[in-house]
Amino acid sequence: MPSTWIVAEDDEDIRNLIAVLFQSWGYQALTFESGARVWEWLDTVETGEYGGPLPEFALLDIRMPGKRGNEVAERIRTVEAMQHMPIVLMTAFALNADQKDNMLSNGVDQIINKPLPDFDKLHQILHDVIHNKLN
Repeated sequence: MPSTWIVAEDDEDIRNLIAVLFQSWGYQALTFESGARVWEWLDTVETGEYGGPLPEFALLDIRMPGKRGNEVAERIRTVEAMQHMPIVLMTAFALNADQKDNMLSNGVDQIINKPLPDFDKLHQILHDVIHNKLN
């Protein structure tokens, strides 16, 4: 069974494109349209209601309805089974140095900007983050 990767993105076209990319790279995509939906899913993980495979990576948009990607990342870090999972945030907005530092110090492994890089470059960036986090 392929590894599962989370993508949380409120733009349906971007979310679907990323899910297809994940699948083409050999990963199962677990998709969410908002931070609130990821939050609800994390509740089911913590209560034991979720019976599927736990994801091994998360790509989260920062600005989503409900909860922001950095808030979701902080919450993921509190779930014992996923607290060491690599997390990348993506954003179309400029972040100042303090905002970036705050997010990176609260459990985010990397922040990438939209528009996302070409598919090969994106794959390499995500692979490097995962490799560096797990080794």
